[in-house]
Order: sequence, then C-alpha cells, then structure tokens
Amino acid sequence: MDSLTRNILDGSPLPLIFMLTGPNAIAFTIQAFVNLAEIWLIGTLGTAALAAIALSFPFAILIQTMSLGALGGGVSSAVARALGEDDRMRANKVLWHAIYLGIAIAGILLILFLFLGQLALSAMGGEGAILDAALGYCTILFLGGTLLWLSSLISAIFRGAGDMAYPSRIMIIASVLQVPLTALFIFGAFGLPALGVPGAALSNVVTSAGIAMAMVLRIKSGKCLVGFRKTCMALDASVFKEILKVSLPATLNPILNVAVILFLTALVGRFGASALAGFGIGTRIEYVVLPIMFAFGTAATTLVGTNIGAGNYRRAETMGWNAALCASLVCGVIGVVLALSTNLWVPLFTSDLIAASVTISYIQIVGPAFALYAIGLVLYFASQGAAAMKWPIRAQIIRSFLVVSAAWTAVNIFGMGTLSIFVVSTMSFAVYAGVVSGAVYLGAWDPKKVMKSRVLSF
Repeated sequence: MDSLTRNILDGSPLPLIFMLTGPNAIAFTIQAFVNLAEIWLIGTLGTAALAAIALSFPFAILIQTMSLGALGGGVSSAVARALGEDDRMRANKVLWHAIYLGIAIAGILLILFLFLGQLALSAMGGEGAILDAALGYCTILFLGGTLLWLSSLISAIFRGAGDMAYPSRIMIIASVLQVPLTALFIFGAFGLPALGVPGAALSNVVTSAGIAMAMVLRIKSGKCLVGFRKTCMALDASVFKEILKVSLPATLNPILNVAVILFLTALVGRFGASALAGFGIGTRIEYVVLPIMFAFGTAATTLVGTNIGAGNYRRAETMGWNAALCASLVCGVIGVVLALSTNLWVPLFTSDLIAASVTISYIQIVGPAFALYAIGLVLYFASQGAAAMKWPIRAQIIRSFLVVSAAWTAVNIFGMGTLSIFVVSTMSFAVYAGVVSGAVYLGAWDPKKVMKSRVLSF
C-alpha cells in the first residue's frame, strides 16, 4: 500500500482534511473568480447580456455539478474504496469506465439540449436578443460537453487517489489563461470575430480541453496511482455498477438543484430584465463560495471512501463530520463578509440600480446561510464516499419541494417580491443541512444500514 493511502487511514484528521482541501480550495476559488471576471466582461455589454448569462447559468451549473459532484463523486469514491482495499487493478478499471460514461452522458445531454434547449430558455422568460445570446452560449457549452465532462472526471480519478495537488495546479494555470481568452472571444481581436456572450462559453470549452489533455499526459507518464492499462479497457458491468450506485442517486441532486434554479430564474424574471440580471450576479457570487464547499467535499469523499474501503467506519464518520464543520466555519465567515461589504463589490458588476438592489438583497439574505449549506453539501460528498446516498437525496427532494412551493405561494398568492424568494432559499439551506446531518448522526453510514443513535468522537 502506498504512503499516501496509509496516511489517509492512519493520519490525524484535521491536518489531513486541510492538506487535501487546500489545493482544491485554491484552485476552485481562483476558478470562481474567473467566473466573476467573465461576468464583469459580459457586464460591459449591458444589462441584456447579463440577463442572458442568468438564463444560461442553470445549464452551465448542471454540467458542472453533474460532472464534478455527481458522476465525479462516484468515480472518486470508487477509486478511493479500491485503493483502500489495496486493489490497484480495479482502480485502473474505474479510470476507463469513467471515460466511457463521460462521453456517453455528454452525448445524451447534447441531443436533449438540441431538441429542448430553446423551449426551456423561452419558458424561463428568454426572448429577443437575450434569448439569442443565451442560446448561443448554451449551444457551444453542450457541443463541447465531452471535453467539460472528461476534464472533471479524469480530475476525479486523481482526487480519489488522494492527489489533490496536480489537478489543482492545472486548474489554476487554466484559470489564469481563461480570462484573456474569454476577453478575446467576447470582444474579438487578431482576426477573430467578436462573439459576445457565446464567446465566454467557447473559452470554457477550450480551457477544459487543455485540462483534460494535461491530466491524460500525467497519467500516461506513470505519476498517478491509477493508469491506462490495456488489460482494464474491457467493459465490466460490476465497475459500472460500483460507480453508478453512488452516481445515479447523486445525479438527482444536481438535477433537482438546477430545476430549482430554473424555477427561481423564471420567477425572478417576472420582475423584469434588471431583476433577472441582479439575480444572475448574486448567484454567480454565491458560486465563489460554493467551490470552497466542493473542495472540502471532494476531500471528504476521498477520506471517507478510503477508510470505508479499509473497514474503518468510525474513522470515516469522524473525517466526514470534521470536514463538514470546518467548511461551515470557513464558508459562514465568507458569507457574512460578502453580506456586509456589498457596497464595495456590487458596483463593479452593474450600474443598473434595480439590478444592484436585487444583488444586494440576495447576498445579504442568503450569504450568512452558507454556513448551513456547507454542512449539508460536504456531508453529501462524504456520503458518496460511504456509498450511502439515500438520505442526502431525500434531503434534496425535501429542499426542492419547499423552495418551489413556498416561493410560488409567496409570489403568486401573496403578491410578494424577490425578497421573499431569497428568504425561502435561505430556509431551504437549513432544512437540507438538518436532514443530512441528522441522518449521518443516526447511523446512515453504518454498514448494517441501521439507523441508531450513537455518540460521535472527534
């Protein structure tokens, strides 16, 4: 057994959590600021362009959360458990099967978007130039979907093996290059046409291609615990089953999450293009914090999965709880700081007074609740490592029903405004965290699948 895996099984929890979280947190945060730079660049095109990005955002986040969070989590979990069992050959099989799944899913989503994409964007309130720009952005995103999926899934292989540093370095380099590339494609230069809003999507696809290529070359060099072994290429139903037993239920989480975002986007869109633009800025700011939750979450997947594979169930539990509480502290502080400093950063993205007001309201209400959302989301990732997704999915179903029903009632029955929508979103974070953490506390990861009370040790 390699030294890294041994350290995951025997090392002190908190140093391990921050060792594995640190590289991802830095890389994901830089990527989030790249997304903000993208919003700033698009904002120079006007409020309509910002509204187009708000319309496109649910589809972009669908690809990101499904590839990184759902299927990526299943891949990382399978690799971690295989290495915890000291079965390197099975980990190699997971690599090939992750690639097969990524290509297949990207193809399916492309077909669905080509048939239903314009209809969905129109249903969310898109029309005229806003609809055209959003449709162009999403079309490029889905056409390049294979590259987006492969970059996430091959990175998940490294993270499942406990190597957070290399994919993080590559992501940082790609992020630094993505900003000027986005500007180039949006505004045009050096003989390239000005693509406007769709140019931002093209930049994303190009950088994802670079990330995927760097990952492949690293694996082929033999510097990863998992490798491209020809003997492991053959389709194996048991490997698909191992990945999908975590990924399939986990897929429901981003689908429901995106469905909620689609619903809220359509609801906010009733209040006009400026309100929609402000909501789009607010959700993008939220996704500066979400990557930090993802960083703690991916670390938790590896730590929990490896220890579960080795039969260390109690240690796996301790790892999951510590990761969730650390994420809650960090993200809660960031959320409060963002809420208290809106006058400093909101003017950077828009001069539209209505859009600015909506953004401020969103962050001031939702921001402090990031502490609660972090607990639920990190325990969701940790549950992937434990291959115990029942309760996280139930929590997401409950949260989705609460948001949709309460927000619709507030706007359509009581005639309330965007503020009520944001309050409902905040309440849903608390419900989600409560259900997931309660389930884990009562024994959702227990190998006997029996819910029972216990005293947790940290």
